[in-house]
Amino acid sequence: GGNTTHGSCLPGLCLSWRISTQKQALTRPSIWAEPDSRIPEGKTAAIWCQGPPGAEEYQLLSEGGLSAWGRPQRSRARGAVRFPIAAMTSRTAGRYRCFCRSGELWSEPSEPLDLVVTGMYDTPTLWVQPGPTVTSGENVTFYCRLETVTNTFFLLQEGGPSHPQGSHGAVPAEFPMGPVTSAHTGTYRCFGAYSDHVWSFPSEPVKLLVTGEEAPSSQPEKPPGLWGTIILAEVDGAGPSAPAPAAWDHTAQNLLRIGLAVLALVALTWLLAEDWLCRWRTREGAGRAQAGMDCDV
Repeated sequence: GGNTTHGSCLPGLCLSWRISTQKQALTRPSIWAEPDSRIPEGKTAAIWCQGPPGAEEYQLLSEGGLSAWGRPQRSRARGAVRFPIAAMTSRTAGRYRCFCRSGELWSEPSEPLDLVVTGMYDTPTLWVQPGPTVTSGENVTFYCRLETVTNTFFLLQEGGPSHPQGSHGAVPAEFPMGPVTSAHTGTYRCFGAYSDHVWSFPSEPVKLLVTGEEAPSSQPEKPPGLWGTIILAEVDGAGPSAPAPAAWDHTAQNLLRIGLAVLALVALTWLLAEDWLCRWRTREGAGRAQAGMDCDV
């Protein structure tokens, strides 16, 4: 059997229904979005698909029914195919997968790509308690409020994963964290979501600073912890040399104790030697009277 396709086109993508009876045998292609998987409304974007060497054709499908076809260009590195999106909208947002074909064989579907449109409707407010600067080990909570009624919120740390949180109406969504460590230090924004792939404008950024992380064990088998202590001490204002005075004090005290013990041993040895010498002089004869007097003294 072959393939049958029906549908109508949108700019850059087509709405279609594809019937395939080919056996899926190729390695699944990879899929990613450019410049990001979260795109502001009206901005351009692109979805990339890359299959194994020898892939001749690609098909991009969304769960909403959008579809596009493409062939790799010989000049393009590694045979990847770019599917452009002229303007991001709630229609082009969604979950995408792509397939590739070599000869009569079709691949397995790629991993899903969730393409999100942002900048819709309203702007939420984000704040953190007990405050933007906390000590390592404390618990903190981010709050996100949006006047427009929605039941899903997302908190994003720059360079980190998304954390969905359910809430309703103007009641703020809560994102509890803790005990926090230096890994929680960063810039956060929240979004309200009207669906899984349609989000609000981002909130104003909130920066969280975690200071005063406790020093790890001083045992020699844990050198990574020592490096972490030095770095965090600089952030906390104590400086990397903060542990040095305590270590010096212990060393000085030990040396002082050893020195006093040595002096006491030398003094005791000297007293015993003097006593033995005096007794020897006494036994040598009566002619040592002056030495005997010294011994009595």
